[in-house]
Amino acid sequence: MNWSDDPRRRGSAAFRGVRASRPVEHVDAVEHPERLAAGGFWVVVATFEGRIDAWRFADVERAPDVREPPEAARAWLGPARSAWESSLDESRYLAGVEAIRADIHEGDVYQVNLCRVLRASLPASAPGPDAVALSHVLSRGNPARHAARIVIPESASMPGAWIVSASPELYLRVDGGAVSSSPIKGTAALGVPMLHKDEAENVMITDLIRNDLSHVAEPGSVAVPELLGVHEHPGLAHLQSTVSARLSPTFEWTGAMWGALFGGTFPPGSVSGAPKASALRIIAREEPVARGPYCGAIGWIDADTRTAELAVGIRTFWWENDAGGTLRFGTGAGITWGSEPAAEWEETELKARRLIGLASTATMGT
Repeated sequence: MNWSDDPRRRGSAAFRGVRASRPVEHVDAVEHPERLAAGGFWVVVATFEGRIDAWRFADVERAPDVREPPEAARAWLGPARSAWESSLDESRYLAGVEAIRADIHEGDVYQVNLCRVLRASLPASAPGPDAVALSHVLSRGNPARHAARIVIPESASMPGAWIVSASPELYLRVDGGAVSSSPIKGTAALGVPMLHKDEAENVMITDLIRNDLSHVAEPGSVAVPELLGVHEHPGLAHLQSTVSARLSPTFEWTGAMWGALFGGTFPPGSVSGAPKASALRIIAREEPVARGPYCGAIGWIDADTRTAELAVGIRTFWWENDAGGTLRFGTGAGITWGSEPAAEWEETELKARRLIGLASTATMGT
């Protein structure tokens, strides 16, 4: 059987604890956010630039994790390690850091997340490369709390999607009237202490998230149950904080809920900057390509159980059928006045090194 005939790999999605298959409907959630609160199980992919696609799936099962049985996986055939190209090379990235420091010096902004997108040619027939095989590779080599796999073939009635993510970062979790977000800011190699700059950056973004959630929260309910927690991940450690709130009764699972949540909090503050409007303007100036689902949102909304979990789309691969087929991966760093350009470049390398290695096949293209 050709892998694309396997129902797990065509028209399916898997997240921590949830699997779904058989997409039956698509909505533009920017135009119709009320549909996400009305009923059904929705898989959501939002690009950093603001497009929000949602697909309603007919079949949903709860499972311990996102991984299929090991014997069901095929070998992943990725691009050669040397095939990856960056949208910003080292010299342009360093220049971008200095330009942002100048913006900070002028008082235009306090922090900006500067990112680059890696790309490599990866030809494949529809619906794309074997996403289940790549998700197996990542689950073994880089397990992540918000791992996700989405494969939706493009059709006349709905757009497609191909995403495999190892995101460690929670964008939004909703449980009834409770909402929370866990921004990550501050990165170091394992065993290396965080810098004062990392802590200051995390506090700055945590305050931004508090302000974002206040737009939809019951007054007085916004809290920070975790501040500057050190969380270890494969090959690196992050500083993480958590902000929680009660949804205002005006929004709690009403037709206005998701429009208000996205409108008040998107794009995620940890991957944009502060103030957010100024940071977005600078990002558009400094980054030569769109981020797409990288730094957007990836996850699910179950309107029937009134629960949702959306991750920030970092540590994420996505494939598009352009120029014969292209696999992409984004990496970035938060820039503050205290940033050292070379250190910020190395942070982007640290975040990408392990995952690009896992997704690359040494013998391909040689």
